[in-house]
Amino acid sequence: MIHSYMVSTYPIHTIFKFAVVVGLLIFSAGCTQPYKATLPADLTTQLNHSLSFSQIKAFPDEHKGKLVILGGQILSAKRLADSTELVILQLPLIKQREPSTELTHSQGRYIAYQQTFLDPATVPPGTRITLVGELSGSVTQPLDETDYTYPTLMIKQFNIWPTYSSDYRRYDQPYPYWGAYPYSHPYWGPRGRFFGRYPFWY
Repeated sequence: MIHSYMVSTYPIHTIFKFAVVVGLLIFSAGCTQPYKATLPADLTTQLNHSLSFSQIKAFPDEHKGKLVILGGQILSAKRLADSTELVILQLPLIKQREPSTELTHSQGRYIAYQQTFLDPATVPPGTRITLVGELSGSVTQPLDETDYTYPTLMIKQFNIWPTYSSDYRRYDQPYPYWGAYPYSHPYWGPRGRFFGRYPFWY
């Protein structure tokens, strides 16, 4: 009896390329995290997405108790008796809630308080941060030769971003137009490439 077999005519390199493509698709599907999936459920449901920083700055006391997500660059950090005070230059959020590196896009300054211990040495000036916080009003402090009113908030959760060179330009599209993979995980999340759980994620 004669047995006939069909032998594949596809070159080995073609099969290999196909396998690589399939693997990347599976990997990207596993890595993509929806926006809401990156925050605890109790914070996600309370976030106020309609409140802009300009509104917060104009009427800080009217928005007390509201939960917002803000980004920026730390200007100074100081340990107080019961918290750490972060003075932050506001910057718009771009893809995956990363603050822009364009300082001229800032709409002002704000102060955030971290109630659990945070060593100011771990967040030096120039550190870029994204945080979720509860608005707590405002405080007026001297700034150069004038007084400046800072919106204030209590930090619930925050993320530290890597430092780029001064000529580095990331994505220009602001929140809420954030893209999906590859600009989500691993750049944000508990298993992020740059941010482990401690001390970079609180």
